[in-house]
Amino acid sequence: MSYIIVKHKVADYARWKPLFDADGANRQAGGSKGGQLFRSADDPNEVVMLLEWDLEQARQFRQCEALSAKLQEAGVLGPPDFYFLEEVEQLSR
Repeated sequence: MSYIIVKHKVADYARWKPLFDADGANRQAGGSKGGQLFRSADDPNEVVMLLEWDLEQARQFRQCEALSAKLQEAGVLGPPDFYFLEEVEQLSR
């Protein structure tokens, strides 16, 4: 399986979250299979997403001009960090 990690800061998590939620259908149409959302324990305005996604589709989605506009509208501060990952193995607890 392949995943992406997206990390960025937002001006206001409470403002960002509803806009993120409302964009779920666009992520799904772009190939996202869902994932997990995290917030930094030290900074509630720093968010990290771990999403299962075909890597080629994720790269195309990242380049979409509409994504840049949505990030700006949602109050994302600066360009997000993207990490494209291939799962190697599942580890036991």
